[in-house]
Amino acid sequence: MSRLVCKRFSSTVTIKSTPSKAHHHQPIPSSSFPSGFILTGLHAGVKKKAGVLDVGIILSTSERPTSAAACFTRNAFKAAPVIISEQILGENAGRARAVVVNSGCANAVTGAQGIEDAWAMAKETDALLPQNSSSQHSTTSQTLVLSTGVIGQNLPISKILSAIRSQRDGKQQTLGNDFGSWERAAKAFMTTDTFPKLRARRFSINGVEYRMAGMDKGAGMIHPDMGPPALGPLHATLLGCIMTDAAISPRSLQRALTYAVERSFNSISVDGDMSTNDTILLLANGAAAEKNGARLEEIDEETDKEAFEVFKKELTDFTVDLAKLVVRDGEGATKFVTVTVKGAPTYEDAHRVASRISTSALVKTALYGEDANWGRVLAATGSVPLSSPLHPNKVSVTFVPSDGTTPLPVLVNGEPEKVDENRASEILSLEDFEILVDLGGGEGAEAAQYWTCDFSYASNKYLEYVRINGDYRS
Repeated sequence: MSRLVCKRFSSTVTIKSTPSKAHHHQPIPSSSFPSGFILTGLHAGVKKKAGVLDVGIILSTSERPTSAAACFTRNAFKAAPVIISEQILGENAGRARAVVVNSGCANAVTGAQGIEDAWAMAKETDALLPQNSSSQHSTTSQTLVLSTGVIGQNLPISKILSAIRSQRDGKQQTLGNDFGSWERAAKAFMTTDTFPKLRARRFSINGVEYRMAGMDKGAGMIHPDMGPPALGPLHATLLGCIMTDAAISPRSLQRALTYAVERSFNSISVDGDMSTNDTILLLANGAAAEKNGARLEEIDEETDKEAFEVFKKELTDFTVDLAKLVVRDGEGATKFVTVTVKGAPTYEDAHRVASRISTSALVKTALYGEDANWGRVLAATGSVPLSSPLHPNKVSVTFVPSDGTTPLPVLVNGEPEKVDENRASEILSLEDFEILVDLGGGEGAEAAQYWTCDFSYASNKYLEYVRINGDYRS
């Protein structure tokens, strides 16, 4: 059977090797990272391979209260760390000072023991926090918890707690704020990722310079749908943590993150599978004000909307950058494709259409085959119910190259163009390109983007994806 399948594969499409993705991770100047945070990555033994980092710790050392926000999976089977982190944020009214993460075990569908283990990780990390004027007195923990890895297995909790405890000892402590410290923490997030995903940027609000940095992980089980805490029943894994030294009120931090996640992490797909653990965390510790010798008030949407809007835009742009790294590292992926849908009745309509195109197996296999099969794009588009009727005679489809050369329209106002197949092959042979779908809406029409990758012989449903996921627990 396998020989027959391989013969069929080899007779239709040239098998391309997965391109190296290592160039997406480069050193970042230590001065680019936000003030008032110390981090590390440790080997606890969750992962079987010796020396591989599998526990990460992030602490805020700021004298000011640290605001925290989160977007959690809407999967009904929420993992233990999701459950307790949601509870901690609620009980602390949007304040938290630390994050602890483990990779190699998801602590999902692990019953009462899983909840107990997640609380133990939080409480052990609490003991590392410096006691200063920002200490938030509460009856619960100040640490948010992340886990990723195999579902249905209990954590080797004694190993994890021992690793966290090691950071109390000055001789063993590796916590720091330089690039190496941030990189170690980012590596502790990784499972099937091929590179640590770490970014940093500077921005200014009202003449004050702030810094933002963050890390995320994910390569498979990627089709997130995350929302803010306490929204009721919630709908490999995507994890991310973003830190800034800006001072933002908890309610405005949550509003900004919810907006940003909808336009970034909720707008990517690798294989169409949603995880039990998907979580994005955001900490804002106000340490930039300490550094500048100022006592700035927390930015709040109600009291300084202009400053809030600047922060929201900076955060959204930053989350888009992090989210794109996940797609670029998609298991076995050879293409990075932007799907833009415009001319829609609402943003939600545009987002649903872009999602449907991005998850279509027929579209994704055509992308790998470098086949401009726009009929598959239209079929996916037409399968999505919209808030008002779609008019097929107004729809246009264009392939847009990333190298700045001329785009290729293949459908204009419902009429097929005479396609230059050689030009189509040139565009689709690029590693990056865009599929632009215009639904033909008039003034006031909305647009949305999704980022996706191809299905290749080395990706989903095929050889490399099966190799990675077929024995994931071994």
